[in-house]
This record gives sequence, C-alpha cells and structure tokens, in this order.
Amino acid sequence: FSCEWAAAHFRFRQPHSDLAYALEAGKGGTRAVLMAVQAHIITYLLFTRDTEHTHLERLCRIGRREQAQALAVALAEILWAAGGGGRAVVCLITTAGTVMPSTGYRADTFTERIQLFEFSKKAAAQEFISDHVNCFKCEGSHGVILFLYSLLFSRTLER
Repeated sequence: FSCEWAAAHFRFRQPHSDLAYALEAGKGGTRAVLMAVQAHIITYLLFTRDTEHTHLERLCRIGRREQAQALAVALAEILWAAGGGGRAVVCLITTAGTVMPSTGYRADTFTERIQLFEFSKKAAAQEFISDHVNCFKCEGSHGVILFLYSLLFSRTLER
C-alpha cells in the first residue's frame, strides 16, 4: 500500500458543526472507500437513529459519541452485506506478527499482524466494531486498509 493508503483512517469533521456527519476524505484512492461508508453513515443518521430533531438537525447535531456509533453501524452493515447476510469478518492489528512469511513473500510489518474475528450474528459484529472503533478512526491505525481487508475476508476470496 502507498503512504496515502497507510495513513488513511475514518476521520469525521468537527462534532456539533454543520458537517459533523461528514468524513474527511483526502485525494486519491481511499476516497472511494470513504464515500461508500459515508453513504451508510448518512442513512443511519437520517433514517435509523431515534432522535427528536428534524432531518437536517439530525446530521448537524451529533457529537463524538454519535459519530463513533454511526461509523460502527455503517462498517458492520457493509461487512454483513459483503458476507451475504450470514457472516462478517473484522480485521484488527495485533502487536506481534501472526503470520510467518513464506518464501517469496515480502514482509510489510502490517499484514503479518492482522488478526481475524469472525461473526455469525450482525449485532455481535456491530458491538465488536463499536468496542474497537478507534482501530478504524485513529490516526496511524491504517483504518481504511483494515476495513478493506475486512471486506475481502467477509466476502471470501472465492466469492
């Protein structure tokens, strides 16, 4: 992955602002992934979440906690759909390598540390992502790459 991909993570605009619902997207390849997730975030904030505010206020009046919840719901929804509605796989980074590189493999100090967590219930996947949402949204977390790996493993390489 390029430096741009390695640095990419899910970062919201300022909470309680006119764009509090919006993910920040830099230029380049990660933008497409971020915008797909953005669509699910807006859908959740407008149509799923219970609130007494009007539609526009629903988007603008969210704080950090609501931003994190919206991201967790969006990621879980996408992974569940990718898994065909019967499974979701979430990839996180461990501190130690979990894979021993084989001949012909060039270690990148990232892929070797990925650990897979498989879920057969959407609610369990969403709760797990909620508990580990910082792994996708903090600077230096490689959050977009982790989500991309999660998508691939949820969908399965065969499919």
